[in-house]
Amino acid sequence: MNRPFFLLLPTLFLLTAQAHAQGKYMTKTGLVSFFSTSPIEDIEAKNQQVAAVLDLATSQLAFSLPVKGFVFKRTLMQEHFNENYLESDKFPKATFTGRFTNLDPATLATAGPHSVQVAGDLTMHGVTQRVQVPASVELKGGQLLATATFPVSPADYKIEIPLLVRDRIAKVVNVRVALTCQAVASAVGAVAKPTN
Repeated sequence: MNRPFFLLLPTLFLLTAQAHAQGKYMTKTGLVSFFSTSPIEDIEAKNQQVAAVLDLATSQLAFSLPVKGFVFKRTLMQEHFNENYLESDKFPKATFTGRFTNLDPATLATAGPHSVQVAGDLTMHGVTQRVQVPASVELKGGQLLATATFPVSPADYKIEIPLLVRDRIAKVVNVRVALTCQAVASAVGAVAKPTN
């Protein structure tokens, strides 16, 4: 290795870190889960097929998930969820597109989670609602970790609960999003190999 290239390495690593701090991150295995409690029965499901893209330079984010990807403890609950409530054959995906409203990418250089606000459009069951939720983001080990917990009312998305089971299902469901995103390769972030 020649000496000038060796001296350039610290600068390249700094550029790589800056590109990651200001770049795009994505995952195809994010987690969305929900939980509702009622006097008769708790209902919980997890979906680990969440595809998400977060762009720190523009503060934009989006995710999409297959509704049939939700897994319940009881098979019967899963069938009712897909057939009677979310009608997943008719509405196969749920999506969110929005932005961080107060994200300063420079603060992500500081270790630990950072509180942010996310605002955007949540679409499920064919209905789109504007939502604003608190979230947390953290750069850790080259990955961007993002989490959020927020309430969703099935009635807001025209999800009808049959009268027979209406008392068993909470009117508000707590939704949790947990994303572990990898940096998307960029020209700035790539370390050039020396030429002979």
